Amino acid sequence: MTESVDFSVLGREYSVSVKAEERDSFLAAAALVDAKMREFDARTKASSDTLAVMTAINIAHELVQLQSGAGLDLPGYRRRMTAMGERIDAALAPQEKLF
Repeated sequence: MTESVDFSVLGREYSVSVKAEERDSFLAAAALVDAKMREFDARTKASSDTLAVMTAINIAHELVQLQSGAGLDLPGYRRRMTAMGERIDAALAPQEKLF
């Protein structure tokens, strides 16, 4: 089921229909776009078209970096998480004997 969601970006009001279960994430995305556009607007005073494109490119760039794991040592992170899990299991093992 869809519902109407109102939001604003740079003081302009918009209304869209979204799935009810996606409402919160959509509003978070709208807030992110608004914040990024305000950030670029304060720095550049560009036209609204340029501002929209620069915001879209910046957000897309952040998404690509997250998807590619840029700057993250994912194998190292996984090894550390596995080691922590093993240490937690070892620490909890004696507790199981108490019950």
